[in-house]
Amino acid sequence: MSKVPTAPSPATWADFYGPNLGYVLEWYDRYTRDPDSVDPETRALFDRLGPPPVGEIIAPGEAKRTAADRPTIDPGMIAKLTAATRLISNIRIYGHLEARIYPLGDERPAVPFLRPEAYGITENDLSTLPASWVLPEAPADARTALDVVRALRRRYTGPIAYEFAHVFREDERRWLQAQVESGTFLTPKPPEEQKRLLRRLIEVEEFETFLHKTFVGQKRFSIEGVDMLVPMVDAVIRGAARFGARQVFIGMAHRGRLNVLAHVLDKPYAKIFAEFHASPNKDLVPSEGSMGINYGWTGDVRYHLGARHEDEAVHLRLTLANNPSHLEFVNPVVQGFTRAAQEDRSRPGLPGQDLDGAWALLIHGDAAFPGEGVVAETLNLSGLAGYRTGGTLHIITNNLLGFTTERADDRSTRYASDLAKGFEIPVVHVNADEPEACLAAVELAVEYRRRFHKDFLIDLVGYRRWGHNESDDPAMTQPVLYSKINAHPSVGNLYGHRLADAGTIRSEEARQMREEVQEHLRRAYAEVTSESVHPDIPDPGGEDPELPENTGVPEERLAIINEALTAYPAGFRVYPKVDRILKRRQSHFREGGGIDWGHAEALALGSILLGGVPIRISGQDTQRGTFGHRLAVLHDLQTGEPFVPLQHLPESRVSFAIYNSPLTETAVMGFEYGYSVQAPETLVIWEAQFGDFANVGQVIFDQFLASGRAKWGQTSGMVVLLPHGYEGQGPEHSSARLERFLQLSAEHNWTVANPTTSAQYFHLLRLQAWRLQHAPRPLVVLTPKSLLRHPRAASEKAEFTSGRFQPVLDDPRLDISRSAIKRVLLCSGKISVDLFAALEKDPEAGGSLGVVRVEQLYPFPKEELSRILAGYPGAEEVVWVQEEPRNMGSWAYVAPRMQALLPPGQALKYVGRPERSSPAEGLADAHGATQAKIVQQALQH
Repeated sequence: MSKVPTAPSPATWADFYGPNLGYVLEWYDRYTRDPDSVDPETRALFDRLGPPPVGEIIAPGEAKRTAADRPTIDPGMIAKLTAATRLISNIRIYGHLEARIYPLGDERPAVPFLRPEAYGITENDLSTLPASWVLPEAPADARTALDVVRALRRRYTGPIAYEFAHVFREDERRWLQAQVESGTFLTPKPPEEQKRLLRRLIEVEEFETFLHKTFVGQKRFSIEGVDMLVPMVDAVIRGAARFGARQVFIGMAHRGRLNVLAHVLDKPYAKIFAEFHASPNKDLVPSEGSMGINYGWTGDVRYHLGARHEDEAVHLRLTLANNPSHLEFVNPVVQGFTRAAQEDRSRPGLPGQDLDGAWALLIHGDAAFPGEGVVAETLNLSGLAGYRTGGTLHIITNNLLGFTTERADDRSTRYASDLAKGFEIPVVHVNADEPEACLAAVELAVEYRRRFHKDFLIDLVGYRRWGHNESDDPAMTQPVLYSKINAHPSVGNLYGHRLADAGTIRSEEARQMREEVQEHLRRAYAEVTSESVHPDIPDPGGEDPELPENTGVPEERLAIINEALTAYPAGFRVYPKVDRILKRRQSHFREGGGIDWGHAEALALGSILLGGVPIRISGQDTQRGTFGHRLAVLHDLQTGEPFVPLQHLPESRVSFAIYNSPLTETAVMGFEYGYSVQAPETLVIWEAQFGDFANVGQVIFDQFLASGRAKWGQTSGMVVLLPHGYEGQGPEHSSARLERFLQLSAEHNWTVANPTTSAQYFHLLRLQAWRLQHAPRPLVVLTPKSLLRHPRAASEKAEFTSGRFQPVLDDPRLDISRSAIKRVLLCSGKISVDLFAALEKDPEAGGSLGVVRVEQLYPFPKEELSRILAGYPGAEEVVWVQEEPRNMGSWAYVAPRMQALLPPGQALKYVGRPERSSPAEGLADAHGATQAKIVQQALQH
């Protein structure tokens, strides 16, 4: 049962005012008719205090009146006051439904409950109520409740509409109400500022018009219809700079991108025209197999490209992120950029974070914002410790269409922005044909972000002048809409006429502005046609440099790290099971016994930190490790307080951060990729709970991690850890889909490894840290599950103090004669352990078999394999053995490369699961039988 919101006891009626008083009066009316109709707490309140006062509010601190002094309650006045407060509340909450936010016409529905009649009162009734009764903070010129209602209707149903009733924090909601109702951001712009705004709109419009006429039918994804986006982005940048930002990161899809590049990022018109021109400089286009400056570069279409710009006027760096056609997938990447730019990693412990040092601006499409799940995933990151960036500003460029799909077919919500309300993000809808209202919305958003460090969304409601692209005819599917659009003047023309009518400018001033902009465009185009300007081609770097011969760490240094891993603060009580594991690791390091996978990782990370490389790790349950193997964050047994040993290494001068991620792969992977690009000196690691889960982030792998260097010259040294191995856990917890990563492998774009020992993993991580300074490339590692604590995967201490990662490991058995080997088994990953275990049980079979482990699959180690295979001069056949089905795993990738490598007459065979549509068996018994059959076939002669 609902109840009156009561102040802490003892209370007086002075504690209730405005809408709260109206609410109390409504409940008192119920109480007088039937005391049992209200809850006991409210009934007790009325019994104690009597009827609420009307006509005069008792100020706090004023003496409590006796029943005899209290004015008589007029039931009619109670009804009027209750109705008035309900009306005001609904105008605030639902005024957006009648707001003038649609440039093409009145799409506002009739909303009866926004009018007095819906509550049984009239405007005359409202005029009898003092303004202070219904709104204590009413404007000075509002004398009655009617004045208040009219003022609020002007604020809430004008060209800007507000939605923030879903913001639960009282201080935020009250602040937003105060800003809106005071009109703080709606004061008219000074004439000079109005002229600058008109000039900007003319630049935006004329640029699109020039492209449309000059490059007929070519795609450009015009901004026309939401032209105000560019001045709004300008305003965001000015606001960010005013509040201390040194960098602003922008993510957006294609619509309007060329205009933003030209006018916000200051990309020269001539460079953009060169990308349209039919005859680019062919000498700069990489040929097949090119190994020169453009090695690894294939480029991307002009409306996917990003840029960086140093804005001297406001002293900050602007970055527009590269983005493929997967529209919203750039969102988490930009968040990663921003977090990396905000953090100071030059000190031990967690990085320091300056939330105001870098800002993020995301520009969305109205169909994509509710349609693509990565949007919700990214919004969910906004308040999480490992991912928050202090508030992202969002602008939806709402053109009422998604390609040819109307809003009734592309979302189940009234507004494209409604998803944001689930994250308590304030939403403002603004008419794209009202330039000064658009800037007012930005000013409100910027101030909210500065004050509360939270996200804010502006729904810029406009239209789309042309089709989805300029070669498309939109009238085929939206004839009525486009008849309106074709007759509708541009916002530049509308605003110019408005300023002329107001006497701010003369009509010829706008015409002169247009002529100046057109002349500038013509001169830029003349540069291109004279072939003096060519498209920019990024330099992604050449081939890998010579790798270091030794990535080992001196034993004394490893000992320091090892001791620090169990150096707890005084009084810190470790969970007994964890304490035993960590002490056992210490013992194994000191006395021998094999260093397991988790221990090797901790030593590697510690050595990397002592080498001056900051580290960031995230993933689902990554602090503990899905399989309880990492134990990077310890928790006090009684208080639960965390302690991170790697943040307290002696002599460390850089940061270490490790976060449990939310239950998402796409957004977190995108975030970490963005972080790694922006912080290239940092070892950034993302770990999947199971390798299969990476499937959900396939777009990030395809469009960013694998190809970002080739398309945009954008390099990353990100590490991806994917638990992989067939242990009978079914089709969803066995395969990391190795075949997909190998299919994406080319041009030295990354390294794909499947190490089988802890020392190999140790050296692999250290090699990756070295690459960050010399040749950054992503690293994809298939990590084990059952091998994490398997004796065969453990390595002795000496293997960590010298040596390096070996792409291929020869058979380690010393009791075999290599010249007697007739059959060489090549394999990668966990299957090698099964093979060696079987050979131990059948030593005779092992005498004629050699087992060679391919630890690095890409780049394919052909030289190392040739050298090792040459050590088996009597081998008649080479057999590739894998756990995965034939159409998965490594076979399709390895087979042609091995055929080219083997001498004539030496056969190449396959042993593994047959081709299947699902990667693994779902029943443990079926798995065991199949696995045993693979091993048996591999060992048979």
